[in-house]
Amino acid sequence: MSPWIKKLGESFKGFKSFKGFRSLRGGILLVLLVGSLGLFTWWTWATKPYSSTGNSETITITQGTTLDQLAEELEQDHLIRSAWVFRLLARLRQVNLKLYAGDYKLVPMMPPDEIISELLKSPNLADSNHVTIPEGYTTEQIIALLVQKGIGSKAEFTKVITDDTFSYSFLKDAPKGTHRLEGYLFPNTYYIDAKTSPHAVIDLLLQQFAKELTPEVQKQLITKKLSVSQWVTIGSLVEKEAVKASDRPLIASVIMNRLKINQKLQIDATIQFLFATPKPKLYDSDLKIPSPYNTYLHYGLPLGPIANPGDASLQAALYPAKTDFYYYVAKKDGYHVFAKTYAEHLKNVKLYQ
Repeated sequence: MSPWIKKLGESFKGFKSFKGFRSLRGGILLVLLVGSLGLFTWWTWATKPYSSTGNSETITITQGTTLDQLAEELEQDHLIRSAWVFRLLARLRQVNLKLYAGDYKLVPMMPPDEIISELLKSPNLADSNHVTIPEGYTTEQIIALLVQKGIGSKAEFTKVITDDTFSYSFLKDAPKGTHRLEGYLFPNTYYIDAKTSPHAVIDLLLQQFAKELTPEVQKQLITKKLSVSQWVTIGSLVEKEAVKASDRPLIASVIMNRLKINQKLQIDATIQFLFATPKPKLYDSDLKIPSPYNTYLHYGLPLGPIANPGDASLQAALYPAKTDFYYYVAKKDGYHVFAKTYAEHLKNVKLYQ
């Protein structure tokens, strides 16, 4: 060890014996303690409701509203105490990826976390400009609904669907034609002015789907070795087959189990997709219709999604139940009964159909 380092060490040891050093160390600890208490006190204050009284405020989230803009607006409207804290709490729950256009009624008696929960729900319906697109609607049904609401014409929307360019990477594998955007027109409640162009309306729905592609979802897709198109297609099959929420992960498990062993999916909903109006009953001749969507003829998934699935069905497709089921049959109450073998399935068909 060099002499000057040794000397410095001895000096430091000597310095530690001084009362001044002890006082300095105590002062630093005191500052840290006071600072921590101050931060805790401020955090407690910032996460409380803005007020114990007050009237409800209608907050409108328009197309393209960011979390930062929303936080500033809430602070200016005296609904939260700190935009910074609100942003932090919201980002922890990935709210920035889940903001849906619409009107939300909020009150200053709500703490920030409760406001965030409210924003994750469907927007409040206030007037005729709110359009609710049900889960499982096809592109054709969505167009009909929008036209019924006085927004654009069928011809305009059809042209937008088939021809217009949209810069979303998830559309790169989409089939051409009228089914190009099938599966990506996200079901939700939207605030749409009647003067909005058909292109802007469709883009709004695509934007909402883009928000479903959270980092967690993208990570899970990589784990499952699924493309976005495959994920949405499976989600659409679950959406059209499941009636009860609890059946979604189970139906998804049957689809995934069949895909793993290269067994035909044989899903009736893919046949119904081929008709302008669903049939009350399918016949053997229907199951032989030549189409890349016919899962009775072809192995694997259909050409693309057969409907626009909601968040619950997309989640079921991403996180299917772990089962060894390969068959299911619908019961009269809307639920399905599941089977491991074809023999068990035939028994269930006799029992429930």
